[in-house]
Amino acid sequence: MDVEFPVELSGAKSSTLMWAQEHEVGAQALQQLRNIAALPWVHGVRVMPDVHLGKGATVGSVIAMYQAVSPAAVGVDIGCGMEGVLTSLTAADLPDDLSGIRSRIEAAVPVGFRAHEHPVSVRKLGLDRGWNQFWGSFSSLHDGVQDREKKAQQQMGSLGGGNHFIEVCLDDEDRVWLMLHSGSRNIGKELAERHMRIAKAMPHNADLPDRDLAVFLSGTPEMDAYRRDLTWAQEYAARNRAVMLALVMQAVTDSFDQPVSFEKPISCHHNYVAEETIDGLDLLVTRKGAIRAGRGDLGLIPGSMGTGSYVVRGLGSERSFYSASHGAGRRMSRNEAKRRYTVDDLIAQTAGVESRKDAGVLDELPAAYKDIESVIAAQSDLVEVVAHLKQVICVKG
Repeated sequence: MDVEFPVELSGAKSSTLMWAQEHEVGAQALQQLRNIAALPWVHGVRVMPDVHLGKGATVGSVIAMYQAVSPAAVGVDIGCGMEGVLTSLTAADLPDDLSGIRSRIEAAVPVGFRAHEHPVSVRKLGLDRGWNQFWGSFSSLHDGVQDREKKAQQQMGSLGGGNHFIEVCLDDEDRVWLMLHSGSRNIGKELAERHMRIAKAMPHNADLPDRDLAVFLSGTPEMDAYRRDLTWAQEYAARNRAVMLALVMQAVTDSFDQPVSFEKPISCHHNYVAEETIDGLDLLVTRKGAIRAGRGDLGLIPGSMGTGSYVVRGLGSERSFYSASHGAGRRMSRNEAKRRYTVDDLIAQTAGVESRKDAGVLDELPAAYKDIESVIAAQSDLVEVVAHLKQVICVKG
């Protein structure tokens, strides 16, 4: 029987609408959502169809709060998000052997724990706006990260590991797209973890249903310090993706004898905080594993390394707090994926994709993720599809 979304989460103390069925979510994630909804500062929670258990707060949740923010509801990868761009290339322009293009991309962008030996020359990439002011504000960040500036500069324009990726894709018209997924690297993680510890120690968080959901309150120096560092890390993430995309565009351009041109990039955060008006109220909205889908907003919703992705346009749903999913969402943990599947399964599930096919990325195989088609279908009232993309190259850390 078809289900009409959204549905109300049972047992939630504040308005919690879901674009998923409870039996699909899992008991631990449902309890996590109820814990979030029970926070006294919460106006409402919205749950996207890619929802799954997260550390601290549920991935795929949108939380609107009165004058409060929970660092765990943002997560450690502050500002993580997507970048995508349509190229002038078509499928007919691509060589039969794509390994050369993949190698150029991997040579241009460090992956995993690697970083650039020297900071990227952003001026050579045509990205010279605002960098002096951005790096100049590093000294105002938390005292505990002041010895991390060099590392942060070397990681600017690097991918990281886990579910982060760079892809070359084809849309249904055989046009070539470039797409990538990454965030604020180690500096975002270090800032997040320090502020999470500070929040947990504050007296007003003593009786919460889950201490991991400790919040900062507006008007306090602790909130001011977190918002300052959060805003900086969100900008770091956006700049990191912009640098990476420029490096990938150059690597792809260098792979062809013909000129290659690019449209205006699409960029969206999916782990962040914004000041927004919801239900006529000025609230702090946290999206953890969710993108903004205001009317006309362009977004990118990836599937997995073998199933493709979607370019979408927001429909401006007030009921969803102007939000949509950030991807397919995991349906099993990384450890479970490693237990249940083999490298042979990975090879079979990524057939036709030029990518790593080894034990190091086994936990990222398509079977570990929800069906992206079902996720898109569940939010037809939140976004409209602009393009369907299928990767032909996938670079992972």
